[in-house]
Amino acid sequence: MPAETSNLFDRWRSATLAPFHTRVFAVFWCASVVSSFGSLIQTVGASWLMATIDPSADRVALVQTAGTLPFFFLSLVAGALADTYDRRIIMIVAQSLMLLASIVLAVIALTSQVTPNILLAVTFMIGCGTASFAPAWQASIGDQVPRTQIAASVAANALGFNLARSIGPAIGGVIVALAGAAAAFVINAISYIGILGALLWWRPVPLANPLPPEPLFSAIAAGVRYVRLSPDLMAILFRSVMFTVPMAAVPSLMPIVARDLLEGGAQTYGFLLGSFGVGAMLGALASAALRTRFSSDILLRALCAFAFIALLVISQSHWVWLTLLAHILAGCLWTLGLANFNIAMQLSSPRWVTGRTLALYQTFAFAGLALGSWIWGHFAVAFNVREAFLIAGFVALLTFVFAHWLPVSVARMGSLDPQVMKDVAPSKVVLDPASGPIVITIEYRVLVQHASQFMFAINELGRIRRRDGARRWSVCQDLDAPEQWVERYESPTWLDYLRRQTRSTMGDQVVRQQLVGLIQSERGSVRRMLERPAGSEPIVGVDTLEVYSL
Repeated sequence: MPAETSNLFDRWRSATLAPFHTRVFAVFWCASVVSSFGSLIQTVGASWLMATIDPSADRVALVQTAGTLPFFFLSLVAGALADTYDRRIIMIVAQSLMLLASIVLAVIALTSQVTPNILLAVTFMIGCGTASFAPAWQASIGDQVPRTQIAASVAANALGFNLARSIGPAIGGVIVALAGAAAAFVINAISYIGILGALLWWRPVPLANPLPPEPLFSAIAAGVRYVRLSPDLMAILFRSVMFTVPMAAVPSLMPIVARDLLEGGAQTYGFLLGSFGVGAMLGALASAALRTRFSSDILLRALCAFAFIALLVISQSHWVWLTLLAHILAGCLWTLGLANFNIAMQLSSPRWVTGRTLALYQTFAFAGLALGSWIWGHFAVAFNVREAFLIAGFVALLTFVFAHWLPVSVARMGSLDPQVMKDVAPSKVVLDPASGPIVITIEYRVLVQHASQFMFAINELGRIRRRDGARRWSVCQDLDAPEQWVERYESPTWLDYLRRQTRSTMGDQVVRQQLVGLIQSERGSVRRMLERPAGSEPIVGVDTLEVYSL
């Protein structure tokens, strides 16, 4: 083998296989692949069983809906729980729920007591478990491997899933044909044992946090607020929708392509499905190596350009072999796109909110897929399948153009690590954790020639404070002493104030250092005040008070 080829192979192997050197990741990868096989086999069994007990097309389609619907309304809740409670416990509970539901379905199927409503209800319960498991699972990757290997780990998990997706349905079809749907349900139940065992064996190092967990709805609001006030994360979410909407034409219209464009049958559809799966595996294998050569934005923009080519070829092709090649390309783009959006989201989120940001990404991606499937289905009916794919291709090309104004950027390594801060100074009055609102004012003295730069820096700092939980943020300039400025913001309670103090990252320090260079002293004069309603009693001063150590 030539030296250059050998070096390329070594770089690919190093980038792709690095996570497998970590024992925990390797164990979980194997267990999750087995579980993915079981889930896909179960899906085939459930769809076929519904087709035999109630052959109406809408009922059969509801099986897929019942399994995916929980992602729309449970993802954010699950993400908040993953950030505020022990992720390992959440995953154990979710897997146990799926195991129990699978056992119930297997027993009912073995006793021939299955009805359409029971099948949909149990499938829905399994979907709830999957939706609850996914954010904690994705966020736990950072607990399994070093941050430098997160990208390769996400790609490796995508490879495992697409391996199961390529082979699992075919295996499921053979099992259902030979032994019936009940056997598929039994196999799915058994497949959960491996990942449950891995979770029980795993003992991650818990993050030290002396504060009690946030209430669920406050945690959800904090996650949404963090993403809304993070331009980089918002760009990732919108770009993910812009990517999935045109690409949704491929999986949603694949049976119609086989039937109408290629004039084939179930075998042709199977070839298209297999080609898409092969492409997805190739994309997963190439992901880590491509990331070492290209930035996330360049890679994702290139995917949009290649998506135009794949969709254009599918729309115009009259040959099976050419359409198969286009589906291989589409499958490759599909995995590369979703995996790299996932990676960008993880690497651009601090650990305290990763579960929620990934849940929002998951919600946006599923919404884009659902919206795209609906749009291209209606276009195929209103016009024809070829024109639907052609329009989808031009939408992908427009995405390539618009991406110039909505770039995807990933935080540099280490910038989202928590900033090591001194303990919060104890207050001089007796405070309950629920006391509030807590009003913070900071006075700055800024020379007039630095005022414009100060305004830019203080507004950026205000965005960071609001992103981390501050409310009613404002900055004022003294009319009688223009060099005096006052920054003001609130925390709803003393406990919320303490929580916000733990969320500062090393990247945030860049803005604070800019301010230090613009103000007259080393730091502003800080006052912490408790808002007192009319008629309230005065608070009692103390010499010392035990507070949470941060």
